[in-house]
Amino acid sequence: MSKKNILRYIILGLLDKKELTGYDITKIFEQEIGEFWKAKHSQIYPELKKLEEDQFISYKMETVGSKLEKKCYTIREEGKRELEEWISEPTRELLANKDEFILKLYFIREEKDERINKMFEEQILMHEEKLEHLRLRKQIVFKTNQEKELNYGHYLILDHAINREEGYLLWLKEQQNNLQKS
Repeated sequence: MSKKNILRYIILGLLDKKELTGYDITKIFEQEIGEFWKAKHSQIYPELKKLEEDQFISYKMETVGSKLEKKCYTIREEGKRELEEWISEPTRELLANKDEFILKLYFIREEKDERINKMFEEQILMHEEKLEHLRLRKQIVFKTNQEKELNYGHYLILDHAINREEGYLLWLKEQQNNLQKS
């Protein structure tokens, strides 16, 4: 079974919410979607071109200032149908979570390895910062119940990310405590 190009559905979903430029989409990945899915600038623009060729999206040129032209993309009915079909399909596999810290731990051989405490300290600090960022995002994005109701899926994802970070931090701190006891 061939692997699905999830990026195309993310872009369709974003365009289903509102008209966006490629730059806007890149920023959304940096600020919102990057919490659970990564895509680079160099991946987004070719995908926009493919979606346009497949007639799932269209664009209009807008002039900003006196010279700068930008493409403003919108989803077409064919794109909406494609997005709805994808959302309705069962999710059949769990994708591997790429975590460099966990990979490095895999190669630590001894409990007394002198690097391990520093590794845990760094991770705890990073995950505490990420948790603080996620909680702040939740306060900013979902100030009212109406905002939650209008973007309920986004609310659930943010809530999941907060729970994930809380759980990860709990595990990190337990392991660090166990290391200090031994």
